[in-house]
Amino acid sequence: MAQVINMPRLSDTMEEGVVAKWLVNIGDKVSEGDILAEIETDKATMEFESFHDGVLLHIGINEGETAAVDTLLAIIGEKNEDISSILNPEIKKDSAQLDLVDQINETEKNNDDSHLETIEDSKNSSKNFEIIKMPRLSDTMEEGTVSTWLVKVGEKVKEGDILAEIETDKATMEFESFYEGTLLYIGINEGETATVDSLLAIIGDENADFSSALSNIETDTKPEEKPTDIEDVTDTETLNSDVTIDNNLDSIERIFISPLAKKIALEKNIDLNLIKGSGENGRIVKSDIDNFVPKEKEIKDLKVISQPTSLKSSESFDEIENSQMRKVIARRLTESKFSAPHYYLSVEFDMNNTIAFREQYNTLPDTKISYNDIVVKACAISLKKHPKVNSQWFPEKIRINHHVHIGVAVGVSDGLLVPVIKHANDKSLTQIGSEIKDMAVRSRDKKIKPEEMEGSTFTISNLGMYGIHEFTSIINQPNSAILSVGSIIKKPVVKDEKILVGNTMKLTLACDHRTVDGVTGSEFLETLRGYIENPVTMLV
Repeated sequence: MAQVINMPRLSDTMEEGVVAKWLVNIGDKVSEGDILAEIETDKATMEFESFHDGVLLHIGINEGETAAVDTLLAIIGEKNEDISSILNPEIKKDSAQLDLVDQINETEKNNDDSHLETIEDSKNSSKNFEIIKMPRLSDTMEEGTVSTWLVKVGEKVKEGDILAEIETDKATMEFESFYEGTLLYIGINEGETATVDSLLAIIGDENADFSSALSNIETDTKPEEKPTDIEDVTDTETLNSDVTIDNNLDSIERIFISPLAKKIALEKNIDLNLIKGSGENGRIVKSDIDNFVPKEKEIKDLKVISQPTSLKSSESFDEIENSQMRKVIARRLTESKFSAPHYYLSVEFDMNNTIAFREQYNTLPDTKISYNDIVVKACAISLKKHPKVNSQWFPEKIRINHHVHIGVAVGVSDGLLVPVIKHANDKSLTQIGSEIKDMAVRSRDKKIKPEEMEGSTFTISNLGMYGIHEFTSIINQPNSAILSVGSIIKKPVVKDEKILVGNTMKLTLACDHRTVDGVTGSEFLETLRGYIENPVTMLV
C-alpha cells in the first residue's frame, strides 16, 4: 500500500523547509530508518528518515526547492504500484482505491510529528483512542527518561494539558497532550528510560478497547513483564561473594517483580521482603530497587563471610549510570575530535584597559557586565569582519554565515549545555549580559528550551572563573571554531622596555582546518585583540 510522506515539521517554529539533498532516487528500495533526504529548516539542516519499507515511487519536492509543512514530499510503496489517484485525486477510481486515498491523507500526518500515531479500530469502527509515543524533543535526542507523570490513568486530559516531564539529553521539558480524552494507559513509568518512538501512553474514550493495539506494538522500553516467582531465581553466581543477606528464599511464596528489578536485586543481594512495590498491584519495579536504603538493623544483620581479620582496607567504587546528556556529549565530542582536523592558536591579551572599562561601565544604574560579556561582544563584531571563522562545514559544502549566533558553554550537573545568543553583534553589552545570565540559570535548572540551544555559528568556553589559566576546547560541530578563555592573571610585563605589573588573559582558538586556515584564524585573533584590549572601540 502506497504511503504518502509530507514535508515534516522538524522544529516547533518550522513553517516551511528546503530539500537540501535527496539521498535516494526514484526506484530505489527504502527500509524503515533509512535517511531519505537532508532538509533545511529555520534552525538547522537535519536528516529525515523513512518510517516505511518499500520503493521510492515519487518525489514531490526537488533539491533546492522550498515547500510548506505538510506539502507532498514523497510517496513510498510497492514496485510499479499505481499512485495516479494520489497524485491526481480528481481521477475517478474504484471505491476501494478512493478509500485508500482518504485513509492516507488522514493517517500520514504523523510524518510532521513522528511521536503521535492515529489508531483506527477496523474498517467498520471509528477511531476512539490515540497512541502517544516518546517524542523527539531535540535534534540529538535518541532516548528520554520520564521524570514525572502529571496525570494518572483514568484522569481526563484536554488538548494542551501537560502530560509529563521528560528528561532529554539537553533539558527536562514539559510534554503536552495534543488530544482530549481519558489517560487509558502509561507505557513508560517514572524514572524509566526509553528510545524515541517507544509507547509512552494511550489517550481515548473512557471505555475504549485498546488491547489489540497493545499486542501489535513493539516497544524498546520494557520487556514483557509478568508476575514471576522469586523461587525461579537460581543464578547465584552473581551474588556478592563477600557479603550476603539471608533472604529465606524457601519461605517466600510469590513476589510480583519485573524481570529487570529481579536481576538488579539479585546483583545487589537485596532482601525483597523488605521492599514495598510501587508498581501496579504492588509490583516491584526497577526504581524501587534503586531507591531502597536498608535500615540500621538490616545493615547489622549482614553476614560477612571469609573476611580476613588482618584486612585493614578494601577497594570500593561507585557506578553511576550515564545520563542522556552525558551519552550525547560523549558521542558528539568524539565525532568532532576524530572527524575535524583541529589545530590551535594561542594568544595573550593585555587586560588593563578592559578592567578599567568594566569598572566604569558598571557604575551606570542597573548595569553589571562581566568580562565574559565583553568577550562575547568582541567576538561577535570580529566575526562580522572575518566571516570565514563564522562558517560551518558540511560534507558537500561550506556555509559562510552572515548572521552571528554565539554559543556560550554552561556547565551543569550532568555535563555541558550551550545556550545561544542570537544576533550577538546587534546586541548591547547589557543585553548580552542579561541574556547569558538568564539562560545560564535556566540551563542549570534544566528549564531551557531546545530552540535556545540550536543554530550557533561560533562557540565560547570560559573557565577563567575557576582559575584556569589556559586550555583547549573541542569544536562544537558543524561550527568551524571555538574560543577557550582563561583567567586574568596579574604578573610582571614588559612595556617600553620597562618591567611593570600588568594583567593578562590567555585565549586559545581551536579551528577546523577544513574551513579555517592558519592565517584566517590569526587575522581574526588580531581583530579580537583590538576590541578586547580597547573595549571602548566596540561602542563607537
